[in-house]
Amino acid sequence: MPVKGWIEVNPRYCKGCELCVSACPQSVLALDMENLTPKGYHPVYLTKDGCTGCAICALVCPEAALTVYRETPIRAVRVTP
Repeated sequence: MPVKGWIEVNPRYCKGCELCVSACPQSVLALDMENLTPKGYHPVYLTKDGCTGCAICALVCPEAALTVYRETPIRAVRVTP
């Protein structure tokens, strides 16, 4: 089962520079051309499932506008009687 991740974008800081979009190895980020941030920029958003929570997008963001979350995989525990 692949690891699932997701991002939250702080619209107060995102300037729509697209550095995160080009850095995403899963190609699941894009600019939201239908919305504007309070400063007038198009913010980034997840376009589809496939984010693994690798956080490369957050590392390249010059404004620290992204918070990345990663689902913790549930590990099977062997119980011996």
